[in-house]
Amino acid sequence: MRHETGTFAGQGGVRLFTQSWLPDSEPTGVVVLAHGLAEHSGRYGQLVQRLTARGLAVHALDHRGHGRSDGRRAYVGSVDAVVADLAAWLRTTRARHAGLRITLIGHSFGGAVALLCALEHPGLVERLVLSAAAVATDPNISVLRLLLGRVLSKVAPTVGVLTLPAKAVSRDPEVVAAYERDPLVYRGSIPARTAVELLAAMDRIGARAATLSVPALVLHGSADTLVPLRFVQPIYARLPAATTRVCLYDGLAHEIFNEPERALVFRDLCAWLDVQS
Repeated sequence: MRHETGTFAGQGGVRLFTQSWLPDSEPTGVVVLAHGLAEHSGRYGQLVQRLTARGLAVHALDHRGHGRSDGRRAYVGSVDAVVADLAAWLRTTRARHAGLRITLIGHSFGGAVALLCALEHPGLVERLVLSAAAVATDPNISVLRLLLGRVLSKVAPTVGVLTLPAKAVSRDPEVVAAYERDPLVYRGSIPARTAVELLAAMDRIGARAATLSVPALVLHGSADTLVPLRFVQPIYARLPAATTRVCLYDGLAHEIFNEPERALVFRDLCAWLDVQS
């Protein structure tokens, strides 16, 4: 496997960090990864190893405000800009691998971005994989709390409104320890603007989920407390049933690719990729 790093100009000229992992032989297909909120693309090593071993080229970028990319940490001023960044990276990747099919894998916040990208930029990918996708939240969030978040988003957009507990990412203590000591993982409070932009993205996804035009694989753990399964299942149910497969994992937490039972998740992912090839 060969590893490459580089930079890419996102919307508005924001410098985005990119990295690619290429199999030893000519790739037979392409995967693009979209990582989650407050983390970065370098945390998917075991997934990358599984995919490159199958002859797939893997490409990823750090979202603006994340990892080694420019921008205020974990700040999403516009989800449209993040979607546009991903769409541009997909076009660049497609040009590099002309003739090969692209699978887009999005985790958590990256799952919302990936799904929006597939919905709003049809033709950029042939297959979509959603891992614990942040496509919905608690419908019983109080109106007052929502209004406060929206007000802060306008008058104090960088004020932190929520934190992501490290212990919720995985049941594997080594994964949690690595997450906590990783200097590229943002451990502060998520800005108000980011939270409001994600909520707006969820609304758009809910309205358009039934129009998804590519085969999709949905992966989610039942013990996920960051993106609880009960909140997102109604959105998963709106995806076209004939072309969507949903795999639920009893007892697994948020980062299913980093759970002790990850081999089962990889097996299901690879089997689905084989069927779709």
